[in-house]
Amino acid sequence: MIDDLDLEKLDRRETQELAKLLRAVGEVGFLTVSNTGLHTDQVCEVIETYRGFFHLPEVQKKTVDMAVTGSNRGWGAPQSEQVDPNANPDFKEVFDCGYELPPDNPFVDKGLSVYAPNLWPEYPVEFQNTIQGYYSDACGVAMRILRAIAVALGRDETSFDRAFDTPMALLRGNFYPERPTWAGEHDFGIAAHTDYGCLTLLATDGSSGLEVRMPDDTWQSVSAKPGTFIINFGEMLEFWTAGQVKATEHRVVGGTQERISVPLFFNPSYDTNVAPPASGQTISAGEHLTNRYNETYVHLQKA
Repeated sequence: MIDDLDLEKLDRRETQELAKLLRAVGEVGFLTVSNTGLHTDQVCEVIETYRGFFHLPEVQKKTVDMAVTGSNRGWGAPQSEQVDPNANPDFKEVFDCGYELPPDNPFVDKGLSVYAPNLWPEYPVEFQNTIQGYYSDACGVAMRILRAIAVALGRDETSFDRAFDTPMALLRGNFYPERPTWAGEHDFGIAAHTDYGCLTLLATDGSSGLEVRMPDDTWQSVSAKPGTFIINFGEMLEFWTAGQVKATEHRVVGGTQERISVPLFFNPSYDTNVAPPASGQTISAGEHLTNRYNETYVHLQKA
């Protein structure tokens, strides 16, 4: 079962809600959350802003094509990502933007792709302001959830905070068209995968499509209306908590209608060591994420 949690109750550290959270992160790796302060109207505006962009003619979207940047900022065309090497590249489109470093940050001159400059389309005219505003608000919600997780795991509630001073947080708009008539058994909107980073905060337009591999190895559909969010966890947080938090496989096969989803991949700063506590190991968050991106984005595979 995928539990629905109330973030206001988690903020108050209610015992029963924290117990539900502990089960969700450790056994299933997925949950839904409501009462976040991100309201339905704002989420709908963000979704429709992305939809307006994805419905532009391809020639306009190509003005911000990430394939020419050597990073993952801007528009990714259909089949620009391959999350499963045993499947064909995914038939979805994406638009990615991320954290912008202040000019005096020591990472500025290192040419790190995870902090690459954002690319913004000329149309829709409100695109940049709408998406940037949501990015900031969504990061705040993600941090509140991480603090609740820290408490549920018996840690100090601020134990993750310092690692997110310069987050490698990536906001994405996903456009899943109707499943193409040519699609076969190796074609997916996005193939089965686990997320690479820390915590994913996913808004959707309410359409079904996302499927989660449950502990009994069955695939369960999960959806949420705008204003309720789907939460899952990535490989980094599984490392970082020595397996107390589970990174769970999920996929989108594609259906008979288009679907928009908006994940925020909330990841720590580049130089964070996400190895298990007291393990004596070092796992660089930045190197892990960079390697996984290089394996996934088709234009970076070629490079």
